Amino acid sequence: MSDDGGLSSVFEDDEERPLGLPRWLAAVLPLVLLAVLIVALFQFPVFGDVAYGQPLPDVSITHSTLNDDQVVLHVTNNGPDSVTVSQVLVNDAYWNFTMLRGGEAVSTLGPAQSARVVIPYHWQPGWDLHIALVLADGATFPHTILAPQATPGVTPGVLGTLAVIGLLVGVIPVALGMLWFPVMRGLSDRALHAVLLFAAGVLAFLAFDAGFEAFEVAAAVPGAFEGDLLVVLGIVGAVLLVQAVSARDRGGEDGGPSPLRVAYLVALAIGLHNLAEGLAIGSAFALGRASLGAFLVVGFMVHNVTEGPAVVAPLTESKRPNAWHFVALGALAGAPVILGGWIGGFAFSPTLGAFFLAIGVGAILQVDWEIAAMVRRDGRLGTPTNILAALVGFAVMYATDLLVVL
Repeated sequence: MSDDGGLSSVFEDDEERPLGLPRWLAAVLPLVLLAVLIVALFQFPVFGDVAYGQPLPDVSITHSTLNDDQVVLHVTNNGPDSVTVSQVLVNDAYWNFTMLRGGEAVSTLGPAQSARVVIPYHWQPGWDLHIALVLADGATFPHTILAPQATPGVTPGVLGTLAVIGLLVGVIPVALGMLWFPVMRGLSDRALHAVLLFAAGVLAFLAFDAGFEAFEVAAAVPGAFEGDLLVVLGIVGAVLLVQAVSARDRGGEDGGPSPLRVAYLVALAIGLHNLAEGLAIGSAFALGRASLGAFLVVGFMVHNVTEGPAVVAPLTESKRPNAWHFVALGALAGAPVILGGWIGGFAFSPTLGAFFLAIGVGAILQVDWEIAAMVRRDGRLGTPTNILAALVGFAVMYATDLLVVL
């Protein structure tokens, strides 16, 4: 006994002092050694006489804004070296310009730095502008502004308009769709499972739609921020985050999340998707690229009304919750359109847009998994009725999406 105890105490002492060092010092030791190795790499010519080429300059022009007699290019240096903008060409003619960073005039951008190139130019609405940035080493980065028009920016009127549009295309359609809840409550178990799979089909369409759009927007993200990997990070991060939230509540049958919790997760996933939708609408208004006519607003309303049944579908198999839960669910799913519109109006950014879209995709994928688990606990998931219901949900969203894009 004493020998075992003595041996045990030796191991405990070793665990308290790894490598004979205090635990905190043993934890930071690998980082210290890594820092020393990096410093040595730059201090000593470890590459010898081996020649290696200089990295090519890489500058992104994310977007442009136009005011009276002025064109503003928003640029980012993606390369590992500093770059100097020496000249600007507008329609094949050299033009004066000022590059501003944080309100200060600069001529050089460090790695991953952004700035605004302000060009005093009397542009004509509808006449394309062909602009090129010429760096000090002769590298040229072109940018074309198709059918230019004045950028309104953010004004109280624009914010009010975005709020009204958010109500019309987000809040009201979701609320109208939730009015089907009393009808859904009177259905048989088989029909209720079909309704849940219909909701899963709706969410699956939103995931594919937002996923394709996220990678499309990521193409405009400055290379320094790795747009495609940012989308992957958003998707995976949202899946894990929603999984962590759902794992906190295991009040449903067989240890699964309660139907009310699943309903809130559905509303959260749809809300994140609608936040990205509002972001796109807001940036379109701020950049003067909005074409939201009455028909397009109607298209959004018809498209989004199918999100309402998806929100309340998990509640059909549980006790009817209090009325305030329905208000909270509708606000969580629909109101982010307004918030996204305001964010997009104040700070247009393809990086932000791609990331929000990716978060919506990840949340939707995890919620679809929760819905499938709910149906699997209460019955068979892969019945012909359930599969057909999921297909109908997907097809309905596709059909209503045509009203938006046509």
